[in-house]
Amino acid sequence: MTSAPGSPGDVLTLISAGSATTRSDLAKITGLARSTISQRVDALIESGLVEETESGESTGGRPPRQLRLHTEDHAFAGIDLGATHCRIALMDMSSDVLAECEDPLLIAEGPETVLAHVDRRLDELLERAGRPRAALRAVGMGVPGPVEFATGRPNNPPIMPGWNDYPIPEHFEGCAVFVDNDVNVMALGEHRNAYPGTRHLLFVKIGTGIGCGIVAEGTLHRGAQGSAGDIGHIRVSGHEDAGCRCGNSACLEAVAGGAAVARRLTELGIPAESGADVVALVQGGNTQALRLVREAGRLIGEVLASLVNFFNPEVIVIGGALSRVHEHLLAGIKETVYRRSLPLATHHLSIVPSRTGINAAALGAGILAIEHYLSPDNINRIVNA
Repeated sequence: MTSAPGSPGDVLTLISAGSATTRSDLAKITGLARSTISQRVDALIESGLVEETESGESTGGRPPRQLRLHTEDHAFAGIDLGATHCRIALMDMSSDVLAECEDPLLIAEGPETVLAHVDRRLDELLERAGRPRAALRAVGMGVPGPVEFATGRPNNPPIMPGWNDYPIPEHFEGCAVFVDNDVNVMALGEHRNAYPGTRHLLFVKIGTGIGCGIVAEGTLHRGAQGSAGDIGHIRVSGHEDAGCRCGNSACLEAVAGGAAVARRLTELGIPAESGADVVALVQGGNTQALRLVREAGRLIGEVLASLVNFFNPEVIVIGGALSRVHEHLLAGIKETVYRRSLPLATHHLSIVPSRTGINAAALGAGILAIEHYLSPDNINRIVNA
């Protein structure tokens, strides 16, 4: 069911976006009668979603009353679960961060242990922010594996033992829960915070694995089942001997991911176990690590060149562990993308490091929760209830 034009949900969208700050603004934009606008605004105020203050400047008569979101009684959590970490950002309805934390946490410990830790930390953050648990309206979560977005259940995630088909949303009571692949929430966080005016964006996470979040026409694109952007398992020619954890060989992440680069360095007699070790070696001036990172960039660029020709993005953002040495990684990526893509597709293309950095997933997960909560259909349900 979709909302009728000019519904309370549509009115809240205009207020939330800053497009209208008074009842008069709303009447002009929507074309609705002032009496109808007053009914909509009063319903939003009674539902605790909007407040009206006398802070406008007078133009000769009584100062206009200003409308804004009522953020004090609402909280939203953005949760970033990685292979070895947990980051949580507690946010208000305007996407401002109220409190945050980061802990080492192994996703392989299983859902009960990990989600119990998340629960404890959520309670601590809510207390720090002065909000009761009942103020938590929605939770967004990014996890390092494939997710069926409609159900919030991981689907055969290779580095998440015990999580397959686990009903994550059912763990949290009293609020809506949205679970997505980590690179999708990274793309959302990067887009909303750093590139809100960009219509077509790719966010490429290069860590142990490689994934891509797709923003098309300003909206996150997941595909039919939620697996869009899984570029780490696109085949790279000439590397048939590189076995991948998915069971195939010559996958992009098996030859250019952080773990693959670390393995090649170890074979050269330079001990490295992870992408973080590779970054440390590059930052320390190790020439072999620098060479392999640039080579990984070229291989990633081969796949991205095809995506550029196919999708024609305005911006490609590079994030993840290896992006910390982005000057070398991006050099390899740009070298191949600009050589292999069509001139028209690259004419205005920017390939840049992430601006939101390690906070991208937590912020994006929180924004995912807020945007679903503030959707016109959901607001209409709240008002009608």
